[in-house]
Amino acid sequence: MRSTRIAISAAMLGALALPTLSATPASAATVPTAATATPAVSCHNLPPLPYAVHTKAVTIRSKASSKSTALGVLYKSHKFSVSKKSGNWLYITDKTTGVKGWVSGTYVYRDVRMCLD
Repeated sequence: MRSTRIAISAAMLGALALPTLSATPASAATVPTAATATPAVSCHNLPPLPYAVHTKAVTIRSKASSKSTALGVLYKSHKFSVSKKSGNWLYITDKTTGVKGWVSGTYVYRDVRMCLD
């Protein structure tokens, strides 16, 4: 059992070391040109993604509290804008119905952009 592990480990190290041994020297490597260089724009410089409803519907409330009066319902299909935040609550304007109020940030939040550098 132990000798099998050693043999497998040695084979893996050999497979990893082979490409580095057969690589061309640094002086023979090609210099990247403007066409092959990576773009100067990083995805970290891009603006954040918009807010979205991540459930079927969210209750719009009069205050930033789950026990406050319900003013309406924000559905996924509704257009809305976020004007301020307080803790985990967002003050929104539902452009579809015209209702203004607070929604929980647990269900309404921005998606996270994935940067593959």
